[in-house]
Amino acid sequence: MRTTSILLLATSLWSFNAVADQQQDMLRAAVAKLAPGAKVDAITPSTVPGLYEVQAGATVWYITDDGRFLIDGDVYDVDTRTNLSAAKRERGTAKALDAMGEENMIVFSPDKPDYTVSVFTDVECGYCRKLHREIDQYMDAGIKIRYLNFPRAGKNSSAYNKAVSVWCAKDQKAALTRAKNGQTIPSLKCDNPVDEQMALGESLGITGTPTMVLESGEMLPGYVPARKLRKLLDAKSAN
Repeated sequence: MRTTSILLLATSLWSFNAVADQQQDMLRAAVAKLAPGAKVDAITPSTVPGLYEVQAGATVWYITDDGRFLIDGDVYDVDTRTNLSAAKRERGTAKALDAMGEENMIVFSPDKPDYTVSVFTDVECGYCRKLHREIDQYMDAGIKIRYLNFPRAGKNSSAYNKAVSVWCAKDQKAALTRAKNGQTIPSLKCDNPVDEQMALGESLGITGTPTMVLESGEMLPGYVPARKLRKLLDAKSAN
């Protein structure tokens, strides 16, 4: 009797998994119709009955269980007034930055940083230059700044070529500082992560510079002075 029960349980589990796999395949195929190049990391049941959550990097979509309708937008919990999509999107952003790795960024850091902020930057953007002129203030505030290039004019633009030259310089920090001060730097070429950084920025939906990304994955578009940023980070840490 016990052997029969175990066999029935095993058969039921196999059938459930088979159905789940079929559902996954069907939903992935449905997503591929609308977003052929999207790399789907996971499709899981959402908190909303009848909807599945699609995680593709830092992008979060929702799709009906029959694969007919895909929703590009945020889901809110009315009772708690919480944006359920934002947290998932931010975790995806933080994960994508971790995957990029600091070895592919230009990093300015105090000896013992309290916080890390990644900044998508353009060497020719005015507020990017203002931010960098105050880099010592961020260091004094205990904030590590990790720069990623996002030349808004695109590939082979003046800002793009300068970003490549900065990366290829023997002293990247000094070259970046000179470039952001409007000074001439040697034109150099080498293997570099600028294209990869631009692609990451585009996948995260970044359209302007500077864009700050906190360790949580939350984005702060625009320039935030060091003292104000430190207060904001302290408040978020306390919460």
